[in-house]
Amino acid sequence: MKGVILAGGTGSRLYPLTKVTNKHLLPVYNKPMIYYPIETLTKAGITDIIIVTGKEHAGNFLSLLGSGKEFGANFHYALQDEAGGIAQALALSEAFVNNDNITVILGDNIILDDISESIKSFTIGAKIFLKEVSDPQRFGVPEFDSNNKIIKIEEKPKVPKSKYAVTGLYQYDSTVFDKIHKLKPSQRGELEITDVNNLYLQDGKLVHAFLNKPWLDAGTFDSLITASNIIKELLNR
Repeated sequence: MKGVILAGGTGSRLYPLTKVTNKHLLPVYNKPMIYYPIETLTKAGITDIIIVTGKEHAGNFLSLLGSGKEFGANFHYALQDEAGGIAQALALSEAFVNNDNITVILGDNIILDDISESIKSFTIGAKIFLKEVSDPQRFGVPEFDSNNKIIKIEEKPKVPKSKYAVTGLYQYDSTVFDKIHKLKPSQRGELEITDVNNLYLQDGKLVHAFLNKPWLDAGTFDSLITASNIIKELLNR
């Protein structure tokens, strides 16, 4: 199992904090934001990791993270020339993945659950992780049937079909890249990870799990300070 951290994007929702730096290098309490997804992967035993980021601040990532030795890991890097969606960024890791299974995490997502068992048990298909939220319209939202099976995932729906968000944590087999290559840009002009997940769903190869601990998406001013406060509270305990 290899790890992929997607840390590109413009960080427009955090401007002007992101005027001169990538949002994933901003502090969340006592660490740079990017440290949290790295630790989620390494604590679960994934040490071969690629970090995908934009070319504007790639040097800052290299200066901060280096080879990965500090984390007991081996870091690789890929440059995203322009923002084109999560799936487009993930496609840049194809050569690195080389037919292995992968765990993908968004660089602004702080996952406090231990995902070790999910990594050990994963074999084929795809697995997504859900969390109940108060504002599901900001995310990919699953629709369930009467047996609590997912029948569809909608990206940022105006009228969400459930209160659950698809978090920025995913597990895929290597067929994910074949699916990405089949995608067409959405109305936003991006290759959507929701479309990838729906392709697995159509093949009957998508499963889901629920996160138990707080899930923090630190991509807005409010969520950034909320994440810092929660981390502070946890450490003070």
